[in-house]
Amino acid sequence: MSFNIEYFGTSHGPSVGVSCSGLKAGEPVDIAKLRAFLKRRSPGTSDKVSARVEPDEPIIKSGITDGKTNGDTLTIEIENTDVIDNAYSDLKGIPRPGHADYTAYVKYGSDYDMTGGGQFSGRLTAPLCALGGICLQSLERRNISISASIVKTGDVDDAIAHGDSVGGIIECQIDGMPAGIGGPFANGLESKLSSALFAIPAVKGVEFGAGFKSADLKGSECNDEFYLDGSEVKTKTNNCGGILGGISNGMPIVFRVAIKPTPSISLPQQSVNLKTMEETTINIKGRHDPCIALRCAPVVEAASAICLYEILLEEDKI
Repeated sequence: MSFNIEYFGTSHGPSVGVSCSGLKAGEPVDIAKLRAFLKRRSPGTSDKVSARVEPDEPIIKSGITDGKTNGDTLTIEIENTDVIDNAYSDLKGIPRPGHADYTAYVKYGSDYDMTGGGQFSGRLTAPLCALGGICLQSLERRNISISASIVKTGDVDDAIAHGDSVGGIIECQIDGMPAGIGGPFANGLESKLSSALFAIPAVKGVEFGAGFKSADLKGSECNDEFYLDGSEVKTKTNNCGGILGGISNGMPIVFRVAIKPTPSISLPQQSVNLKTMEETTINIKGRHDPCIALRCAPVVEAASAICLYEILLEEDKI
């Protein structure tokens, strides 16, 4: 069975969810641990994130029996319990700057429902974390750990005070990945991880190891020299971020993700009414994160876990 993932639902609809086929049968799933992981991403946890309050309870529809995956398609639904139906009623037909409203309008037509971001909304990262949390548990049983944290943000308090928003950078480290996983070109770990990470709304950049700083280094500075640690081959530095030629080298896989500022801000912004084709000014109302990056670390972990789980499954390592 091939590994296939489909996300469903919208931010302001009754629910969001995910269906995934191809998971290995017999994998234990700790629901309490999954709930705790989802809580790290949930809104309404402080005055620096969206005031929307969602319990994000994972409702298992199929794929798990007696606490273990059963080989059937895994389907998890998460109800939207704190929805304001008319939050964007005055913006119908007017694309919000920085959002996918305009591009979705061009691609799908004027009837496409962009309420709260539609299928492009960050709300869909809740089911992503539900699936990713299960993949994380599977990887941890194989001594592979994934940990992400915020390493940089703008001044959040200042952004809140002025009705604006700021971005941030998330750094992630993957430990325990054995050497020899991946492949060249499109089959490489960097290629596949980047694809998974760029699927997260608001991600605008990914770099591995020394990343863009590599352009300022000499080869003698950038190359990671090998040495023996007992019978293990290791490198003295890790400028490659644990990946060479798209294949893991046994060192920690390290990368950073750039998260753009939340596009929904309360400051006046210029847009176009696509129905009348007239320029207009909008003020976005609603409950928005002044800094999306503050809730993105578990999302980065989840996307990475799903990607690595699939790669290891394809290589018969799971």
